[in-house]
Amino acid sequence: MSVDQHTATDSEPMPRQVKLVISLLLVAAFVMILNETVMSVAIPRLTDDFAVSAATAQWLTTGFMLTMAVVIPVTGFILERFTTRAVFLAAMSCFSAGTALAALAPSFWVLVGARVVQAAGTAVMLPLLITTVLTFVPPARRGSTMGLISIVIAVAPAVGPTFSGLILQSLSWRWLFGLVLPIALVSLALGAALVRNISTPRPVRFDVLSVVLSALTFGGLIYGLSSIGEAASGHTPVPPALPIAVGAVALVLFVWRQLVLQRHDAALLDLRPFRTRAFVIGVVMLLVSMGALFGTLILLPFYLQGVRGLTTLETGLLLLPGGLVMGLIAPVIGRIFDRVGPRPLVIPGAFLVAVALGLMTLLDQESTSGLVITVHVLLSLGLGTVMTPLMTSALGSVPAGLYTHASAIMNTLQQLAGAAGTALFVTIMTTGVTDRLAAGSDPVAAQAGGIHQAFLWGAGLALVAALLSFLVRRPTSSPDATPDEALSVH
Repeated sequence: MSVDQHTATDSEPMPRQVKLVISLLLVAAFVMILNETVMSVAIPRLTDDFAVSAATAQWLTTGFMLTMAVVIPVTGFILERFTTRAVFLAAMSCFSAGTALAALAPSFWVLVGARVVQAAGTAVMLPLLITTVLTFVPPARRGSTMGLISIVIAVAPAVGPTFSGLILQSLSWRWLFGLVLPIALVSLALGAALVRNISTPRPVRFDVLSVVLSALTFGGLIYGLSSIGEAASGHTPVPPALPIAVGAVALVLFVWRQLVLQRHDAALLDLRPFRTRAFVIGVVMLLVSMGALFGTLILLPFYLQGVRGLTTLETGLLLLPGGLVMGLIAPVIGRIFDRVGPRPLVIPGAFLVAVALGLMTLLDQESTSGLVITVHVLLSLGLGTVMTPLMTSALGSVPAGLYTHASAIMNTLQQLAGAAGTALFVTIMTTGVTDRLAAGSDPVAAQAGGIHQAFLWGAGLALVAALLSFLVRRPTSSPDATPDEALSVH
């Protein structure tokens, strides 16, 4: 069976080997993505232990994101060139080695290096999972499986800070890695013992120039966007405009290079999925949703700790119900999608996201914890309702020969959306706080006002996405058609 040659039909039961591979990939991807956000809560502890500044400590998160941004665009090539088994074992080995090194790291920069090794494995795992599902799960049952992937994409980052807060309440930061390591090693051992090849690789050209341009493009954009918040506070060594400008120029050159190479089916990241209207609409809406999710994840802790005066652990526990709700409804939403398609889910879900962000503008110094939980749960319900249908319909609209590239595109852009959403929300908040302090407001009231302003912008963007939701359609592409045959009808 080849990734390029076989897609399961609706009446075909999935082979046991495919179910096993998908199950292992789901567990591994969840643990890996959870690990992406655990360090944010640990930053204060690490600044003390390693005697580094907060700006330097942020490299534990920034380095992880940059590595993801550089590796993910290459996953289209990796998944075509190597077998499922080889990719899984390599990714899991990288993550396990990085986790072990992080738990034992004797110095700060060794810990940063360990995070980079972890990220190299993480970046490959999610595209591998999505491509495997698209290839081997019948379209009529795809939504329920993609619902489980939504748990990985949305819930794992959401519960990461809670997990971190619970651990740090009584244990050293090293246990953030020590508790994850056994799960990673068990997944690696099970993969080595049980996973067999379910795909057939094919020889594809490796274009070094494309890799360099990709690293400059996505590394520059994500680093620049991630440092906007620090720059607004006056704590960044490099003006964000510089890496963003480098990334923008490299992006133009990267796109030009891929358009030339894809004429010969040799692109590092084939851009033909963008010819499909359903893919473009789904990706745009998904990016707004991811921006809202990550922007909220960064702002609510600012509000709860800076305005309400709660501890890190209390903050994590207040945000936990929303993450759990998103995880619980994702498989249900997937099954409903299989029956009714995307529109009946995406339209109300998108408007619910806009309403929830609008309600967050009401949060102030007097707001109760019950109101915070309620509004966050509403946002989680909305995001959980739109993400699975958008992902499934967008990726399912491209021909099977482009699944690996469509998955790599979507995952790359999700990283950009997370960085952009965080940058937008933090910048608006910081600007609002600065203006209010200059006008004579007390610090707590100034921070509450800045957060209000950021959520107002978020609600406006979410409303635009909600209006776009009326354009979402059920996928119509034939998986057996060649890329050019399938795309010629769009």
